[in-house]
Amino acid sequence: MTAERGGFGADDDGSAIIEFVFVALVIMVPLVYLLVAVATVQRAQVAVANAARDAGRAYATAGSGAQAGVRVTAASRLALRNAGLEPAAPRFVPAGASCAAAAITPKLAPGSVFTVCVTRRVELPAIPSLVQGRGITVTGRYTVHVDDYADVGAP
Repeated sequence: MTAERGGFGADDDGSAIIEFVFVALVIMVPLVYLLVAVATVQRAQVAVANAARDAGRAYATAGSGAQAGVRVTAASRLALRNAGLEPAAPRFVPAGASCAAAAITPKLAPGSVFTVCVTRRVELPAIPSLVQGRGITVTGRYTVHVDDYADVGAP
């Protein structure tokens, strides 16, 4: 008597590997892309938050208004470049206002309170600009309170 292989799938030798590879590609490629896209946006969000914080601290600890402007630009530029992003100029708005509010010139005086905003557009990787439009906008905010006993020079 000869033993025959019978039952279901007797002629399916090797198809499990093909099915696994196909399912892995269908599931894994979009999942990896989603992780890369989320990481790109998160990196930009952290960078603009750090840039706003660093710019605010640089302004609050400056000795004069002229020195503050130079320090704010350098601090925000450095924070964004460290994250691999192009620099963006920080904006100053009244404390508690949204970053879309009209810009103000902050006062470097003891007790002054204002908000620093840094906004960047982020493009998702491997998506043409025609499809994604303007990309995703991320904004970092930091509210600055100049020390009540700060020894600041002329603004």
